[in-house]
Amino acid sequence: MAEILLSLTIIGVVAAITLPSLTGNINERTWNTQRKALYARFSQAIALMPALNGYGTLVEGTDSTSAQDTAAETFITAGLSKVLKINNICDNEHLQDCGIASKITTLGAQTLTTPNTMSGLNSYMTMSMSIANHSTSLINTKAAAFETANGESILVFYNPYCIGDLNDLNWGGADGYYTQNKVCANFIYDLNGNKGPNTVGKDIGFMTAMYPSDAAIAAPIMAQNPLSGTYLWTEASAACTAQDNESRLPNVDEAISMFVNMNLLTGQNSGLSGRYWWTSKSVFAAGTVRYIFLDMARENAVGQIDDRGAYQNLQHSIWCVKR
Repeated sequence: MAEILLSLTIIGVVAAITLPSLTGNINERTWNTQRKALYARFSQAIALMPALNGYGTLVEGTDSTSAQDTAAETFITAGLSKVLKINNICDNEHLQDCGIASKITTLGAQTLTTPNTMSGLNSYMTMSMSIANHSTSLINTKAAAFETANGESILVFYNPYCIGDLNDLNWGGADGYYTQNKVCANFIYDLNGNKGPNTVGKDIGFMTAMYPSDAAIAAPIMAQNPLSGTYLWTEASAACTAQDNESRLPNVDEAISMFVNMNLLTGQNSGLSGRYWWTSKSVFAAGTVRYIFLDMARENAVGQIDDRGAYQNLQHSIWCVKR
């Protein structure tokens, strides 16, 4: 009997040690599968929409009675619901009715009140900025939400005035372009509603739809932390792989999504600003190879896709994404 009790005790101790790890691994695999399926559904749905801009009424006012903002809600009802199976739609005042949690744990392990306006994602999204021949100014639209037929809760941020590329990638010239006005819609998804853990990188993630026609949708899965120090572009890919063999540099669209969702990564406007961040893109312009980066180091962290001076001898920061 003593031997049996001792064996059971040992089994219990081993189970107590290994069970949380096993459960965590199972959850991770489940979330990864759900995440890929959700991205596939959204990519197909966005491709079926004739254009991503122009939905809803958006009028700035001097007070709450004169302002009108039905943009995100109308984008869901008149746009997404035509190409995606949706069970329930919630306006800005009733987001929790669609399973939206009131608090989110950021990738950097900070507690963040769930954003409900565009500026809550990143305050730089709605700042008026102008450099050279480029300018941007977005109205601080209110978020809406919906639940999918598969049980995910989706928070939607919408810019009805988003624009396309318009050949403004003046590589080799004065600058590139602002990311803000390229963003048509941004989605924060929760794979299991408000059940928890409500943590970015686990059950919570984000997707960004850019350009009103021939739209692109990016859903970067960021590494837990950016790499320390700065790197040459020619060293950057290898640095990501050395961190994790499933990691790589973000492409341009993923860098835009990274900027839009700054607060979900680092908390309130910290971590990304004041730096240049490499993307995986390079171009040949003005007689030389130029390397494209996310410019967060000028004019209060404007969020510009840029190549100015991005030659082989310059070093910038790296935040890798998962494959």
